[in-house]
Amino acid sequence: MSVLTADLGRLFRERIVPNLRAMWNDRSPLIWLVALVIGVAGAYGILAFREGIGAVQWLWLGDGHEHLTASLAGAIPWWLVIAGPVCGGLAVGLLLQYVMPTRRAHAVADVIEAEALGGARIPLRSGFWSAVISAVSLGSGASAGREGPAVHLGAAIASMLCRKFGFVTATRRVILGCGAAAAVSASFNAPIAGVLFAHEVVLAHYAPSAFIPLVISSVSAAVFTRLHLGDFPAFIIPSYQITSYWEFPAFALLGLTCGLVAACFQFSVMTADWTARQIRCPLWVRPVVGGVLVGAIAIYVPEVLGVGYEATNLALHQKLSLGLLFTLLFAKTAATAVTLASRFGGGVFSPSIYLGAMTGGAFGVIAASVFPEAASSQGLYAILGMGAVAGAVLGAPISSVLVVVELTGGFDMTMAVLVAVSISWGVMQAVHGQSFFHWQLSTRGVLLQGGPHRRVMRTLTVASFMTPLTPEEEAEPPALEPDLPTLTPDTTLGTALRTFNARGYSRIAVVDPDEETRIVGWADYVAALNTFNTALIEAEQEEHR
Repeated sequence: MSVLTADLGRLFRERIVPNLRAMWNDRSPLIWLVALVIGVAGAYGILAFREGIGAVQWLWLGDGHEHLTASLAGAIPWWLVIAGPVCGGLAVGLLLQYVMPTRRAHAVADVIEAEALGGARIPLRSGFWSAVISAVSLGSGASAGREGPAVHLGAAIASMLCRKFGFVTATRRVILGCGAAAAVSASFNAPIAGVLFAHEVVLAHYAPSAFIPLVISSVSAAVFTRLHLGDFPAFIIPSYQITSYWEFPAFALLGLTCGLVAACFQFSVMTADWTARQIRCPLWVRPVVGGVLVGAIAIYVPEVLGVGYEATNLALHQKLSLGLLFTLLFAKTAATAVTLASRFGGGVFSPSIYLGAMTGGAFGVIAASVFPEAASSQGLYAILGMGAVAGAVLGAPISSVLVVVELTGGFDMTMAVLVAVSISWGVMQAVHGQSFFHWQLSTRGVLLQGGPHRRVMRTLTVASFMTPLTPEEEAEPPALEPDLPTLTPDTTLGTALRTFNARGYSRIAVVDPDEETRIVGWADYVAALNTFNTALIEAEQEEHR
């Protein structure tokens, strides 16, 4: 017995105590507590955001329920259908003009950018006003989704808590992911999807150390949301079953179709955005013009207004004809492209689910007419289409599968969803090579794809490793040698390394970008390599610790 006691004591001293000490030194208990606070705060933030959307909708439709937007709009005069988006556009334009420094509402792409480049810092003021602008936009009928602004709001809340506790950069990124996980969980009542969305889209890795805080944040957000809204999925649908395993080629063909729809949707948004940028007009006018166009579409197709949950629900319940499914598919694509190009606030999660439901529903009708005995129901194809288009547009195939499963409660169709989503995502990669969010970032000159080494070379600058001038050099500034290259503090690490390697330089002058003949420091090749290697090691440790 004494031998066993001694062995247990040695095990405790040699293994358990060091592990506990390491966990304490990493501040894991505090991180978990902060994750819990983020989940609760995120849940109430999203609840307030949803109430804000409903309040704005009530002002012109007399009811704030998001599942009744189309029915309510179809029962009012045509001029009021246009007046809602136009008045909302005017309010949004004024807010963008006088409140938002960036002159646009923020969403998921801004969270990804903050995680990768900004030290995981998002001002709470930016999150608040983006949520206000998006609530006005969606409540007044703008054709977009509420999940993107919700993710940004959750991340802004998380970033505020990061600043309070002074976490290191790697921990701040995880905490930022907690805010995103809480927002998705609270928006969709889907805690599993919230965790995977944060891993897949925001963090872009599956580090074990991030799993616990993400789960705590996502689950706590779901719990407090359910306390107020009840425990039920966003879409309550009948129990659909797969008719035959021989139907899987049809599911694969649906994935191909959804991939093409997702690619066309992104092309439409890109084209509308490019067109809007070519038109010169005051910023506050853009949302007003967009409101006129969206309202004009809604006169004939009111189902395009808002987040579109009513039409999505009808498609899932097999209550839309083939002609109407195609009409809604094209009308929603146009309305969402106009909405986003006009700088209304909102995201693409709900529109992609909407388009997927219409695509899947139409595919199901056609499949049933060709193979009436073998095809599953139209509603099942609509569910699969939701995941397939969303996964391709968002660049998040795994979390999109879980979103669909949790939204509908349809765990029996997991294999079919996996097939459709994976093929759709593959088609999107073949056509565009990037998700909607990374396209948005690329328009700002932020390129994050291609692995940690490319991200490091594109995001770090010469300022991170340059050596300032000595006091003697400042007193008597050195002169630039002719025909030798120079760098600026804002030059990227990748450009600097290519310049060093061009002719084997070991040291290059760093000049003032506004006065290119004045040297402000020196860039050494060895320091650049050390900075590059250190950043790669930190990225590797963060993804695997």
